[in-house]
Amino acid sequence: MTRSVWKGPFVHPSLLKKIDKLKSTPNKKPIKTWSRNSTIIPDFVGHSFMIHNGKTFIPITISEEMVGHKLGEFAPTRFFKGHTPADKKAAATAATSEKTPGGDKK
Repeated sequence: MTRSVWKGPFVHPSLLKKIDKLKSTPNKKPIKTWSRNSTIIPDFVGHSFMIHNGKTFIPITISEEMVGHKLGEFAPTRFFKGHTPADKKAAATAATSEKTPGGDKK
């Protein structure tokens, strides 16, 4: 279920304070945040964020296309290494059975 239109997008208040401070300074260092559920608003465009993924901080620079999405969408929490194919397991068992001597010896 989406958020009500009359409420507006959720942005953590500390993020808004930090963005306001960075607007006045020329040096834009990344903002460290744990607020993955904050919505990206147009004020964030051009700023850098370090978004926590549960283990480390992922550096993200906000672009125009990201507006309206959540910060957490750009810092994946799970790393998919891939499935182990059944063919590899079958080939390994077949290779070991060929090497072991078997059958009837008369």
